[in-house]
Amino acid sequence: MHGILLAFPVALFAAALVTDITYLNTAEVQWTNFSQWLIAGADLFSGFVLAWALLAVFFGRSGQGRGRRVVYLIVVAAMFVLGVVNAFQHARDGWHSVGTVGLVLSIVCSLLALVAGWLAYGSGRGMEYGR
Repeated sequence: MHGILLAFPVALFAAALVTDITYLNTAEVQWTNFSQWLIAGADLFSGFVLAWALLAVFFGRSGQGRGRRVVYLIVVAAMFVLGVVNAFQHARDGWHSVGTVGLVLSIVCSLLALVAGWLAYGSGRGMEYGR
């Protein structure tokens, strides 16, 4: 279940980055609307992933892997908070919605989502959620 929830922010933040770049190249306003919806969806699922990470830190198996779970929690929390800031940035009008700040926030959120995915499942062992 955790892998399914984490897949949404990884895909949706990356898609929002693509639509931001497309908007900057075409100036077609509909691309900002796509970005807003993609970021909103990514934030929704990031909230679920954040709740899962909190539960894993506090109720997970103690000992080995606890430090990695804390780092994962920090990355997911940063992804969620910056995603909300990105959503507010994209809610602005016209060029100011994306511009430099919106594009940088989308890049950072996409990178944090990828890092979260790598921390959770990239080492081959995984975070052992649900095992």
